[in-house]
Amino acid sequence: MSNRHLRRIAVAASAAAMLPLALTACSSDSDTSASGSDSGADKASSSSAPAEDTQPMDEPFGPGCATVPKTGAGSFDGMAQDPVATAASNNPALSTLVTAVKKADLVDTLNSAENITVFAPTDDAFAKIPKADLDKLLADKAELTKVLTSHVVGEKLTPKQLEKGSFDTLAKTKLTTSGSKTSYTVNDSSKVVCGNVPTANATVYIVDTVLMPKS
Repeated sequence: MSNRHLRRIAVAASAAAMLPLALTACSSDSDTSASGSDSGADKASSSSAPAEDTQPMDEPFGPGCATVPKTGAGSFDGMAQDPVATAASNNPALSTLVTAVKKADLVDTLNSAENITVFAPTDDAFAKIPKADLDKLLADKAELTKVLTSHVVGEKLTPKQLEKGSFDTLAKTKLTTSGSKTSYTVNDSSKVVCGNVPTANATVYIVDTVLMPKS
């Protein structure tokens, strides 16, 4: 057998030995590419998923909400079924406010209004007013009406709107708000203790200080 013939046989054997390696490498590259493609799809899918914590807050919030009854007419579900003055009458923390609203003959006005926001002072908020001054206010219907309507805005306000807001009240006064997330201040003095409470015709923010309009 000639040397030339031997060389041809050696080259053929070498090529045959390299063929499986080449096929394995191609298969590995293909698998890696497919894997990378799947990974990229997973990443794309993950990045396009909505972030739940960016959704607007739509439930009542604040430390004062813990005192709201869990069931019955005074609960959040119960208040959502009634117009605002009626809903307030079922909340034990708002009894002084309800008395004031009745003395000012504002029950029907508040209950018949549509899409309003009420900043509702708690009993503790009214207790901050000296008794003699509070008795005098409750006996003066015109002044009481002005005070109470200065707590009412003629549109439903979301927590987002309260972050830095200025709103006209039914008393023709200005009401300002500031804050974020679950902490808000009204007129630089009153804190929201339970906010975003729904009633049939209003959104209620329960506050810890009575908003006295400037003379």
